[in-house]
Amino acid sequence: MVVDTGTPPQGELMSSQRILIISTPVGPLGSGEGGGVELTLHSLVLGLTGRGHQVEVLAPAESLHVGAVVHQIPGALQPSAHTADRDTLVSIPADGVLAAMCEWARVHQDEFDVILNLAYDWLPFYLTPFFATTPLAHLVSMATLSDVMDDAITRAAELRPRNVAMHSQAQADTFPTLSQLVPVIGSGIAVERYDMHIVADEPRHLGFIGRISPEKGLDDVVAVAEATGLPLKVWGLMQDPSVWDAAIAAHPRATVSYEGFLPTDELQAAIGGCAAIVMAPKWVEAFGNVAIEAMATGVPVISYRRGGPAEIIADGKTGFLVEPDDVDALIAAVGHIDDLDRVECRQRVEEEYSIPALAARVERWLDAVIECHRNSWYSNPA
Repeated sequence: MVVDTGTPPQGELMSSQRILIISTPVGPLGSGEGGGVELTLHSLVLGLTGRGHQVEVLAPAESLHVGAVVHQIPGALQPSAHTADRDTLVSIPADGVLAAMCEWARVHQDEFDVILNLAYDWLPFYLTPFFATTPLAHLVSMATLSDVMDDAITRAAELRPRNVAMHSQAQADTFPTLSQLVPVIGSGIAVERYDMHIVADEPRHLGFIGRISPEKGLDDVVAVAEATGLPLKVWGLMQDPSVWDAAIAAHPRATVSYEGFLPTDELQAAIGGCAAIVMAPKWVEAFGNVAIEAMATGVPVISYRRGGPAEIIADGKTGFLVEPDDVDALIAAVGHIDDLDRVECRQRVEEEYSIPALAARVERWLDAVIECHRNSWYSNPA
């Protein structure tokens, strides 16, 4: 579910704004290292430019074109925060690309009405109150991970309550003091790029989409494939091969194939034939773009009731939600996928998670950020 942010009708455009988006510093756009952030950035560029805004992007060198001016920033890539423990400290590489992107944004801030940060890292959150001319807003891409990040996000939101937004209420709830303070934006995809598949392909098979890394729960999904006898196709960046090796070794009777990391057009064509996509996140997914990508092709989604997917999937209609870490419940749900209407899966994405719907929500949020900043609603940093 997406919280209503007072979005105007999609045909009603606000005044054109100059928007600078800071991309993830963990890899170039197109590399897959940024996970769902890359898809979100593409959707924001398409949606906001489609509503008449001028959008530019800061991204690591060697990034692919995203439909807007991309300023390619050299520098050492930032370690990904998704593997952080509670006590993980801040790490800023020498000549790091994140610091370089923040410096570029600071120097050029007068050229923009708002700066939208998508990087989940300590530095941009810390810098929030120090952008005096142009407001620095944040669309937070992950739930709580480490104490130092929690502190940075919480402090930024307390100093600039309008400037921090989340993808889902489940994500916001992992930051207890912010749960009812920050807006929930959701996400969106270019639904028209996803072909509708009325029926699953034969022979029937399941699918898994996501990074091959511990927090995505591949082992549980392979266990489902083994128990049901249905082949499993896996798409995603092979970030941690040991996770793959362990899952395959633990379930020798499962038929599993790694299909690679594919661009959107190829991925949507491939996943549409699945009988279902299975998600087994071990962490709180901030949103779960995988779910709406699958549903856009008509494929139902079976997931643990954890994080964003619990707000996206209509249990018993567009998929099934089961209690976290209950593999037997995932297995049982597979037996009921023929009860679901694949057309309804597609319709839910069209209604709530299209790019125009996302862009309108983000536009409304950023307009409030700009208005508060112009009216000097905030105090100076301590």
